[in-house]
Amino acid sequence: MRIRASVAAVTGALALSALAVPAAHADGTGSVYRTQAMKIVKGAHAASGKQGVTSVRGGVPYDLNVTFSQFKVAKAIKVGTTNHVTSTVTYTLTHGADVDVTADDFLTGPYLYKGAFDYPDNTVFGDMPATCKVATATTAKCTGKLDIYPADGWLFNSDAGSWKGGAVAFAFNGQDQENPDPSKVGVADKGGLGYTSVQRYSRQTVNATPEPVKKGRTITVTGALTRANWEDNKYHGYTKQSVKLQFKKKGASAYTTLKTVKTDSRGNLKTTVKATADGYFRYSFAGTSTTPAIDSTADFVDVR
Repeated sequence: MRIRASVAAVTGALALSALAVPAAHADGTGSVYRTQAMKIVKGAHAASGKQGVTSVRGGVPYDLNVTFSQFKVAKAIKVGTTNHVTSTVTYTLTHGADVDVTADDFLTGPYLYKGAFDYPDNTVFGDMPATCKVATATTAKCTGKLDIYPADGWLFNSDAGSWKGGAVAFAFNGQDQENPDPSKVGVADKGGLGYTSVQRYSRQTVNATPEPVKKGRTITVTGALTRANWEDNKYHGYTKQSVKLQFKKKGASAYTTLKTVKTDSRGNLKTTVKATADGYFRYSFAGTSTTPAIDSTADFVDVR
């Protein structure tokens, strides 16, 4: 689900009723968890800029005596155009003696948000709540997953780059989880726990011709650098990017850089070199903050 700041700024009951979980990706407890997490993070933040959420039934949840720490997430999450992407997050949950983290209706999980905590441009949750193992009388070690479905339009190209990590927990205390009395539900929500990059998946190709080739003749090396477009679910050329042409002589263990080439207005690459020895050519892209590094597969050229 993609909710931009202009939509997330809706307040009160309207904000809550506007948020829903994609049914195809969460059932049972997961559906309740994701729905409630979306309401809290996307509705409450925008509506009040603080914890708590106004419900259709009225009332505000109380502040749950829970804090989060030691949040660990991958440095980068690479997302293509169609495949479901998951990423594991671990964190420590610290709670008061009045909080039963082993209760069936105690739910917690990680999330990512783009932009400001109070008014996030976009958010990513997990389909299911985290699993937590009791460590001490007041702490638990939790592991949760983030689930991203780019084919469903959850991301915009402008979402690529730095995201922050947060975590949420709620205790329903025996309430109907799909229609609780908010005043009897405890909520804890915290942002700024960690950082990651959500990147547009990249592809790199190479083709060296002719093959075979006589020593001293010219070899033309073409290729293309493309990356995922989250708005039309296709791959498009990544333009004006510096890419290294590398060569590994047959029998050698490492590549050496021959030259740096820039992609054209369509992401294509083309350059020439002299044939010196049998070996492998590849294009190597170092990556950017929005697009991961990628090496093409090697193309062998037989020099005679």
